Amino acid sequence: MSTIRRTRRAAVLGTLAALALGATACGSSGGNPLDGGSPSAAAGGASGGAGDGGTVVVGSANFPENVLLGSIYSQALKAKGVKVEEKFNIGSREVLYGQLQSGALTVLPEYNGALLAYLDAKSTATAKDDVNAALAKTLPASLGILDSSPAEDKDSLSVTQETADKFGLKTVADLAAKAGELTIGGPPEFKSRREQQFKDVYGLTFKEWKPTGDTTANALKDGAVQVGNVFTTDPKIVQFKLVPLADPKGAFGAQNVTPLVNKAAVGPTATAALNAVSAKLDTSGLTALMKRVSVDKEDPSAVAKDWLKANGLG
Repeated sequence: MSTIRRTRRAAVLGTLAALALGATACGSSGGNPLDGGSPSAAAGGASGGAGDGGTVVVGSANFPENVLLGSIYSQALKAKGVKVEEKFNIGSREVLYGQLQSGALTVLPEYNGALLAYLDAKSTATAKDDVNAALAKTLPASLGILDSSPAEDKDSLSVTQETADKFGLKTVADLAAKAGELTIGGPPEFKSRREQQFKDVYGLTFKEWKPTGDTTANALKDGAVQVGNVFTTDPKIVQFKLVPLADPKGAFGAQNVTPLVNKAAVGPTATAALNAVSAKLDTSGLTALMKRVSVDKEDPSAVAKDWLKANGLG
C-alpha cells in the first residue's frame, strides 16, 4: 500500500478515530522518546509497561513493506531473548489500531505522519519531532511510540541521475530555475493537491503536469516526464537509479517508520531492541530491502534476517 493511500484513508477516518478515542484519550498522553535515550514513564514511553518475560505479539498491515518491517522487529526481539508471536498481513490501520489497543497485538510498524493523520485529521505538524510531539498528546495512555527511524516511506519529487547532473539538482528548491522547462508526473490527483503548494513553498511552475499514476518511475526512466512523484521506498528508485530530491522546506510531511506499542506488554529489553532497529534503519537501506522483496521476490523473513545480521542486531 502506498503512502498516498495510507494518507488518504487516514484523512477520511481521522474524525471517526478521534471520536472512538474520546473515552480513553482524555487527559492522557502517549509515548515519545525524542531525547534519543530509553523512553521514560514521565515522557509517556513504553518503560512504564510490564517487565520482560511475556510474549510480544508483532503485527503488520497487509502490504509487503509492512510485513518486512514486522519481520525485522520480530527477529530483532527474538535475538534479545524476547518471546515473540507473529501476526502479519492482518489488514488496514483501522483494524490494527483496535487490536493494539485491546492488547491482541503488542508491536506494530507504523508511519508517524500517517498515524497522526488517522488520529487527528486537522493536525498541521509536518516535521518529525513535531509529528511525534503531537502523537504524544493524541495517543491514549495505553499506547506509545518508540524511537522513530530515519527511514521514511513518503512522497518525493524524483529525477533521473542524468537530469540531476544536467540541471545541478539536489533539492526541490533547485528546481525553481528550471521547472518551466520540465514536465512533472504523478497520480491523477497530484496536480490538484500539490500545484499551489509547490508555487507557495518553492516557487515552482512546471511546464506540464501528466497523470502517470503507478507508472511514474517508468515515465521518468523513459523520458516521458523529467520530474516524478515517486515514493521514497519504491524499489524502482534503486532499479532505475533515480534521485529523490531533498525537501528542505518540508512540503511533504514526515512519514518515519516508528514502532507503535501497547505499553503494558513491552518491557525494557523489547524497547531497547526496537530502538536499536530504528537507529540503524534509513530510507536508502529500506528501499534496497524492498527491491529484494518486491522485484527479486525474496522471502521477507530472509531479507530481514540478512539486514539484522549486517547491522549487528541478529
